[in-house]
Amino acid sequence: MSVQERLQGYSGEVRRILEEAGVEVGDEVEVAAGDRVYRGILMARYELAEPGYIVLKLPNGYNVGVRVSEGVSVRRIAPARKPSFTPPPRPPSKPGLPRVYVISTGGTIASRIDYRTGGVRAALTAEDLLSIIPELAELADLGAEILFSIFSEDMTADHWSRMAAKADELIRSGVDGIVIAHGTDTMGYSAAALSFALQKPPVPVVFVGAQRSSDRPSSDAATNLIAAVRVAGHAPFAEVCASMHAWHSDDVIAIHRGTRVRKLHTSSRDAFKSVNADPIAYVAGGEIRVNAENLNPRGSEEYRFEPGFSDEAALVKFYPGMPPELLELLAERGCRGIILEGTGLGHVSNRLRPVIKELVDRGIFIGMTSQCIYGRVNMRVYDTGRYLLKAGVVPLDDMLPETAYVKLSWCLSRARDLEEVKRLMLTPISGELGGRSTPSLQGR
Repeated sequence: MSVQERLQGYSGEVRRILEEAGVEVGDEVEVAAGDRVYRGILMARYELAEPGYIVLKLPNGYNVGVRVSEGVSVRRIAPARKPSFTPPPRPPSKPGLPRVYVISTGGTIASRIDYRTGGVRAALTAEDLLSIIPELAELADLGAEILFSIFSEDMTADHWSRMAAKADELIRSGVDGIVIAHGTDTMGYSAAALSFALQKPPVPVVFVGAQRSSDRPSSDAATNLIAAVRVAGHAPFAEVCASMHAWHSDDVIAIHRGTRVRKLHTSSRDAFKSVNADPIAYVAGGEIRVNAENLNPRGSEEYRFEPGFSDEAALVKFYPGMPPELLELLAERGCRGIILEGTGLGHVSNRLRPVIKELVDRGIFIGMTSQCIYGRVNMRVYDTGRYLLKAGVVPLDDMLPETAYVKLSWCLSRARDLEEVKRLMLTPISGELGGRSTPSLQGR
């Protein structure tokens, strides 16, 4: 734990008092203020909260803020106890079941509440998740490994590459399916990335997350993971996909294509939806119901491992009054491609057009997607779009902005020039481009 984390949120005189007392967040402490003595767990604080207070979690579970004034003293009673979890014994797997491997990367599905401080911490391994959900032993012969343990907003192109390399290693070792436990906030990006790196895989690669940590009564972790393992081990198709709730109840889990899935709610259990497509399958009543045609079949002999992502791609959401200099700045910082999230059918202000043309003339790819959730860009309807086409902007049909950004990152790692980037971006690879756009009811 870093120095900053040991006294997270404390500054100035309060921080000095706590440092002199040799305490850190999570310690059991005694704070004497006047004729009152408070005993509890030292809590972390918001950085922007009123600075002159020490926050304690009392034995009754309530939090109290103690104003620091002259004469206040702090004494450490007991050191912090790290959040821990002892799982029950893992049930034995039945013979003859498919081999499914679970890779843990972090996120809420691999987190537990630390009830001493109220915070959510990554304290479960993938093996823990398996041992506390005995139903999994009926579905597959399971293996598990922590690849890394981070929150999904810290994912980078390098993490995508490492996930892809691990999945490829497992595919070549002969597993029957792969499950990747991932934080939900950027799971759509990672699912898209592996869709391009693992083309036509012979086994399913299923991303799974949770909106609520695994020890909460309302957690969706177990049901999502059970469905993910079922799909990984038993589905007739082999796609990179995501397994998440189709609705608030546990009745139906939707299986979304990796290049079509988007998180559309901050906290609801059914936050994930397939955009411009229906889910490729549902899991309900212990059965997999395939919901799409022409899926890559299990056992595909056309598998291609195409790793590599560039950090020279950018995703920019257009907004009214956006200065053209923002695009120039990205180019100056080494960007070789920019995905614009334009309005409606694919528009940005005419003020940006001269800069866009200049960047395209310099060999920088500019692709257009839409801020609208459903539908596709059509830049030939209005003059604004036609002028942008003339300036060199490439319309990306119904590709999601996030998927377009990930695909551009993948293209830039292998394309030699602008024309090759254009060709790759407009070549359908994993269901990310074209087709009939349909807003989905998703099992409602």
